Amino acid sequence: MSRFSRFGPGPSVKVVKKSGKDVEYVDYKDVESLRRMMSPNGKIYGRKRIGVNAKNQRKIAQAIKRARFMGLLPYTSATL
Repeated sequence: MSRFSRFGPGPSVKVVKKSGKDVEYVDYKDVESLRRMMSPNGKIYGRKRIGVNAKNQRKIAQAIKRARFMGLLPYTSATL
């Protein structure tokens, strides 16, 4: 039997640990943790893949966009 089930691939690995509280602030200067929330091509992973709610996903996306604007993260995979 292959690793793919009848309904597609299995559950993806969560990037963020589950916690009971909302995150107040996502630091855009923490490049390594933000890089784990992006694909190798530079796309931001969806909230189901990361494992956060919609409110925290918006904070993470905003932090990634700020880091890109400041030049800490690349927009594409050319420099990853």
